[in-house]
Amino acid sequence: MRAQADTVAGHRVGLLVSTDQEGGQVQVLSGPGFSVMPNALTQGTWSTTTLRARAQTWAKQLKAAGLDLNLAPVADVVPASLGTRNAPIGHFYREYGHTPAVVTSHTGAFAAGFRAAGVMTTFKHFPGLGQVIGNTDTTANVVDSVTTASSANLQPFRSGIAAGTPFVMVSSAKYTKIDSKHLAVFSPTVINSLLRTKLGFKGVVISDDIGQAVAVRAYTPAQRAVDFLTAGGDMILTVKASTIPAMVQGVQARMAASASFRTTVAASVHRILTAKATAGKLTCS
Repeated sequence: MRAQADTVAGHRVGLLVSTDQEGGQVQVLSGPGFSVMPNALTQGTWSTTTLRARAQTWAKQLKAAGLDLNLAPVADVVPASLGTRNAPIGHFYREYGHTPAVVTSHTGAFAAGFRAAGVMTTFKHFPGLGQVIGNTDTTANVVDSVTTASSANLQPFRSGIAAGTPFVMVSSAKYTKIDSKHLAVFSPTVINSLLRTKLGFKGVVISDDIGQAVAVRAYTPAQRAVDFLTAGGDMILTVKASTIPAMVQGVQARMAASASFRTTVAASVHRILTAKATAGKLTCS
């Protein structure tokens, strides 16, 4: 895979290789060389010292396998009253706990362990999937009518950003008390106003899957890509490779037609290149 990386002006722009390695039912890489990771709800019962140490071990295993980025930890707070009725997170025990305090301390410990091993992390799914019932991967019209721009449940993200997380993943649900008109992934209010301006995040904003997710099915692949970048996003995630050509063409067409969009895309490219440079995948001269 790395041999396919582009070379620009004689310099290789290395790939960032990532996976979903949360634990429990969401552990993509397993078998020889990989520990069996318990689910996040179990990890949340450990001391932060223990979790940090084990996370560092898990990160070293990813690094040895050639990975640079983990699409974890899950920073969503699922209320105990909702529990497993929360389809995207609670149903799979992907949350570290049921209060902002526990989720904040344990996502921080998980990220610190990975940082110590030189593997980047992604706090997800901003501004939180803990208050919804439906799963955006399999359900349309998933709505959070509880979370506001000052909710306590944003604390895990706020702390992760303060600690320097390089990536934040944005949810594809709609948050009616933040922006009632757009899905978060297409919302300038969620990404630019709340995440970038209010919370001060300067790193890479990555989408949740917008290739196959039912939540975005009403939009063409080209619209999804353009709307996400326009809203302030940087890196598009799709689990369906066949959507990539249409996404690329849509972005290129909008760049040709709009100087402001070209400026937006350039800013996104620089954020991604900065992350690659930090990971040692890009040498500037």
